[in-house]
Amino acid sequence: MFTGLIEEIGRIAETSPRRGSTRIGIVAELGGERPRLGDSVAVNGVCLTVAESRPNGFRADVVAETLARTTLGRARPADPVNLERALRVGDRLDGHLVQGHVDGTAAVQSIRRRGDDYRIRLALAPELKRFVASKGSIALHGVSLTVSAIGATWFEVALVPQTLQRTTLGRLRMGESVNVEVDLLSRYLDSLLGAPRAD
Repeated sequence: MFTGLIEEIGRIAETSPRRGSTRIGIVAELGGERPRLGDSVAVNGVCLTVAESRPNGFRADVVAETLARTTLGRARPADPVNLERALRVGDRLDGHLVQGHVDGTAAVQSIRRRGDDYRIRLALAPELKRFVASKGSIALHGVSLTVSAIGATWFEVALVPQTLQRTTLGRLRMGESVNVEVDLLSRYLDSLLGAPRAD
């Protein structure tokens, strides 16, 4: 479980295709704490398990399903990535509950900046529309955000200067895709309300 508050911008060091998966290497400091084997780290919002710990980062395996569903399938060496380690018992929850289970991707439709007012509009896939609400929570590339506006085929988020500085979202370009994780509560409510009743 994560909060959507990014700890660090790391970089893809390598990608090594395997049979049915790809092993990726990440260069990161992670607060000076060397990740342990089996630790969970969100990489651009995707929960990955540390398969190999290194002094300057870690390696993790990404299975075919994740490669197809997220932007990690297009990751290349030197690409910047948002990183967050999993919550520990007793940690403050300042963002919102994020699982690291990406629901899909969204393409950037427009970027508008007026002083510190920085807004990104993204295409909204029909299958995700019911999970996205104005003023609701959403995670983009692992970053906890609030939906500032929503239309029939799009949604918009407003980014504060701190988010632009501490994450990769300020580097997004038109047409670029980002990983999307909808609000955890909306996903479970939809499942419960849509479930058939037992007789």
